[in-house]
Amino acid sequence: MDEGQAWLGVDLGTQSVRALVVTGEGAVLGAGAAPVRGRREGVRHEQVPGEWWAAVCTASRAALASSEGVRLGGLAVCGTSGTVLLTDGAGRPVSPALMYDDGRAAKEAALLRAAGLVVQDTWALPKALWLIGEHGPHRITHQPDVITAHLVGRPVPADSSHALKTAYDVKREAWPSLDLPEGTLPEVVRPGTRLGEVCASAAEATGIPAGTPVIAGMTDGCAAQIASGALRPGAWNSVLGTTLVLKGASDTPVRDATGVVYNHRAPEGTWLPGGASSVGAGALTAGADPQVMDQRATAFEPSGVLAYPLVSPGERFPFLAPEATALVLGEPADDADLWAGLLQGIAFAERLCLDYLHHLGAPLDGPLTFTGGGARSAYWNQLRADILGRPARVPEQTEPALGMAALALHGTTGTPLAEAAERMVRIRTVVEPRPGRTTLFAEPYARLVDELEKRGWLPTPVAAHAHTRLTLDTAES
Repeated sequence: MDEGQAWLGVDLGTQSVRALVVTGEGAVLGAGAAPVRGRREGVRHEQVPGEWWAAVCTASRAALASSEGVRLGGLAVCGTSGTVLLTDGAGRPVSPALMYDDGRAAKEAALLRAAGLVVQDTWALPKALWLIGEHGPHRITHQPDVITAHLVGRPVPADSSHALKTAYDVKREAWPSLDLPEGTLPEVVRPGTRLGEVCASAAEATGIPAGTPVIAGMTDGCAAQIASGALRPGAWNSVLGTTLVLKGASDTPVRDATGVVYNHRAPEGTWLPGGASSVGAGALTAGADPQVMDQRATAFEPSGVLAYPLVSPGERFPFLAPEATALVLGEPADDADLWAGLLQGIAFAERLCLDYLHHLGAPLDGPLTFTGGGARSAYWNQLRADILGRPARVPEQTEPALGMAALALHGTTGTPLAEAAERMVRIRTVVEPRPGRTTLFAEPYARLVDELEKRGWLPTPVAAHAHTRLTLDTAES
């Protein structure tokens, strides 16, 4: 590395594409963003893949415009976990992209489970089979593969992180036996692998210099985990954006026969267990001013309503319930009380996720970090720390794109990923739980656990384990 060198991270989010140019010491030299549209109708959630490339071009040019004179050492791209489409032999999309929470492939998922595979209804493999049924056999492609193919100028291998929900066996580093036509499954490489270099046409479209190394990325949840520096065993990152994702680090996989918690494999062979919930900020009232509503919500602690705010039907973590729907019990005093109930409900879900991880024996004794768009709210950060009963670190940059910049540094220089991340991550603040506040929220949390169990969504042993931990903070083992 030299003083004039930096790395580009690109994050293909649900609502926008973000690009960051970051030095090896974590200074953000340039940032850019561009919106992307989606179509939601019931269990249907899809996007047009061509819009991703247009957004990448816009975001990259904006990020690079304010970082002139910097030499890019490499780039990496992350996308939403489980988002899948079909492409032809040249890498061109032949189907819409079914997003991470699209629920149209329940029948295909049931058949795969009957065949012995551990998959959820919204995972990429059942959705790919659904797409093949609609469009015929073509190459199964993950969201970032579309962008890296554009950048390199040809189809490229998928990374094992995005391929995980297509049933790729990250332990054996091989595809399972699947009855699919030849050429349907992509070649897979570990994250951090060099895929190629930016070609001339992509350079002209994006402003990224031709010849810049393109490094295989990871899912957005893993990217945010890297951006939090949570790569040492026992450390966890809670990514609160449209939905909620928890990712941790462990020397060994965390076993879960239900598939609710799954294990990504880090570039250097360690394990990143975690899960993705359908609860998140996407359930908040559209058009409301978050700062104003946060301030008003302080009058309702705890709220008069009990909520489990699902963004879309079905839950994936901390329990598997395809039939689950958004839950709001009680009548709010006003819109601020409802806002408070939604914020608290998402924090309760976060606590239940940690309780479930503890139930499975996952290591939880390291630091907890908050990232994602939700971490921009100081009020929400404090509320979450209070409900969880443990301190949380908040980095200066909470963007998954920073994690991809760190991965690009690792992939181009050989710097260990944990070291690269820790050098780039700058902790802005540590939020400590306020005395007595965890106890204040214990009763509504217990009621929510009971309600989830009563509806048959939360397994009784998990509910019982959550109750046994009511007097403990979620860092205790």
